[in-house]
Amino acid sequence: MEKPQERPETQQSSPLMAAPDGGWGWVVVGSLFVTSALVFGIIRSLGVFFVEFVQYFDESAQAVSWITSIGLAIQQLMSPIAAAACNVYGARTVVMMGGFLSGLGFILASQATSLLHLYMTMGFISGLGWALVFTPTVASVMQYFTMQRSLAMGLGFTGVGLASFAFSPLFQYLVEVYAWRGALLILGGLSFNMIACGALIRPLGNPKVVEKTENSTNLNRCSSLPSRIYECFELSLLSHRGFLTYAVAITFFNAGYFIPYVHLVAHSRNIDFTEYQAAFVISVTGVADIVGRVASGWASDLGKMRMPHMLVVWTGLLGLFLMLIPAAVSYSGLLVVSVAYGFCAGAMTPLAFAVVPEIVGIERVLGALGLLQLIESVGGLLGAPLSGWLKDYTGTYTASFITAGAFLVSGTLITMTLPYFWSCMAPPPPSPSKKKSQDCSIEDGLLKPTTSDSASEKLCPVEDTLYSEKELKICSKRDVTHPEQEREEIPQEMIHLTNLKETL
Repeated sequence: MEKPQERPETQQSSPLMAAPDGGWGWVVVGSLFVTSALVFGIIRSLGVFFVEFVQYFDESAQAVSWITSIGLAIQQLMSPIAAAACNVYGARTVVMMGGFLSGLGFILASQATSLLHLYMTMGFISGLGWALVFTPTVASVMQYFTMQRSLAMGLGFTGVGLASFAFSPLFQYLVEVYAWRGALLILGGLSFNMIACGALIRPLGNPKVVEKTENSTNLNRCSSLPSRIYECFELSLLSHRGFLTYAVAITFFNAGYFIPYVHLVAHSRNIDFTEYQAAFVISVTGVADIVGRVASGWASDLGKMRMPHMLVVWTGLLGLFLMLIPAAVSYSGLLVVSVAYGFCAGAMTPLAFAVVPEIVGIERVLGALGLLQLIESVGGLLGAPLSGWLKDYTGTYTASFITAGAFLVSGTLITMTLPYFWSCMAPPPPSPSKKKSQDCSIEDGLLKPTTSDSASEKLCPVEDTLYSEKELKICSKRDVTHPEQEREEIPQEMIHLTNLKETL
């Protein structure tokens, strides 16, 4: 008789489970490490294929740049779909499906006969797979960690830097041995490993929409289509000033962040460096990226400086070093600037995601990440083609890198307008009462289990009620899980006042 009564309580409390800050969370960090390497590590290294596509299809740099831009834009544009799917089906199923689609896109791209085919396969299909993989994995790591969240994010994102170091020369070798078609086929096989990464994600509770349905007593109201859409996509964030400000800043970051990874190899070869020298520049950048991510995560967890303040430092320096890339005409100078750029690019990445819970709260982080990447997709879609157009118009990549740096500096200035940015103290946590009213969850407050301490405070408000010392002793010893056993020991007048307070 006791087990059926305890089981619903366990299910109701599952979404409120505290972050364990370790344990299986480190396995989820390992999953993020692999998925980030196979998503953004590949995106960063696609510059090796850029030259091959220009020569094979005899197209302009701007036209070929749309391949990466479409893939990146779809990855970000479909992130709200991934977040909503996680709220219904859970992160594990969504990530596994995304791993399958990303690999399928590269396999189909190996048979392309025109740029349009590459737009549809590498751009749309693989981009959709990246969306289903990346956002749920990042949100899962955030939910597993509180005190060490920045460090966990930094370690998970080191996969991007390691992949940038390894993938550029590897892809160059694969292109030389198997041509670009065989290389893309191998990339498809590598991407299928994200299916296993998704299987490793162990959710801390039931999917959000499923939990709402189980806990709600007004199913007709809360299960209506507009309410479900509003809840799944966290559309209430669109009226959140801090979130909208940060989304605009991230859009500017995104417009300039990926330009070097698309055109840095081509820029190196344009100033008469060999193919492997150009690929080694990306590799060195990847090593610096790894160091920057770990150092940034470790420094932010020390608590000496607020994360938004650290973020603007790294993004400002990143924009500066991007503008200095055209000035490095020697190979040693280009390596030095690339190392500085890679370190700052790696340092800003974990902070860009770790700041989100501070702005919107951990309860809405999954929907926030989805909407955030939807908005920033505008920058990802326009950044690389604009850079390619500037190269076609001017004949060099100088204007492209200066424009990329200007985007980063602009995003830094916008970040400085966040609410509470100029405060040395962290802002107060978002009010949960607003979230409950927006999500049609008034009944949840009555259905969520409470601890014995909170129940005692509600039933026995000592500071507001005058009782004798004998009555207070009886109240403090009361067992809230068996109130019927104690009613005979409590005066009837006190029971009447307590019931009245509970009703109010």
